[in-house]
Amino acid sequence: MPLLDDQPRSVVADLVAGVLPYDRQEASDQAEILRWVASGAPLFRVRPPATPPRHLAVYFALLDEGGRQVMLVDHIKAGCWLLPGGHVDDGEDPRATVVREAEEELGIAARFHEGLGGGLPFFLTVTQTRGAHSHTDVTVWFVLTADRDEAIRPDLGEFRGVSWFGLDEPIEWNTSTFDPQMHRFIAKLRTALVATGASTH
Repeated sequence: MPLLDDQPRSVVADLVAGVLPYDRQEASDQAEILRWVASGAPLFRVRPPATPPRHLAVYFALLDEGGRQVMLVDHIKAGCWLLPGGHVDDGEDPRATVVREAEEELGIAARFHEGLGGGLPFFLTVTQTRGAHSHTDVTVWFVLTADRDEAIRPDLGEFRGVSWFGLDEPIEWNTSTFDPQMHRFIAKLRTALVATGASTH
């Protein structure tokens, strides 16, 4: 669902403003993103890999709520485990990016989790990427409802593989193995599941 005229900037601003920050870092990132969007700076990547050097991206977490597990991908270029996602196309609604990337990268239909955003962002980050062509990803994170028994067809051109990780397992979520913001996302997710009445083990 592409957007027209000046709508993309206002849509992105509304999505970002609607997120309730989990910690001081997310509150700071939210304020920085809103300033960036309001500044008139370009929001979308128009030429791979890093033009402009700051641009929008999405992550989406496949959450098996009953099993309290999230699915991560072993990303070839990033060299770590992270959530599936991608760059937002020029003029595209970030929610449409999630739908598109879920189909392209995993061969699934996106189902936004009604209790954790319901199609609105759940988490926000501003992160300097690793490796060659380092740039700044302004990332809006979404949560999708999933079942770990559901068939997934990962894009093996992008991922070495996929795996499910338990929210209650003693995982350090260290930055050498996982996305550098994963520990904060998992902490917010666990807190939100308690608030929504999901059981813990």
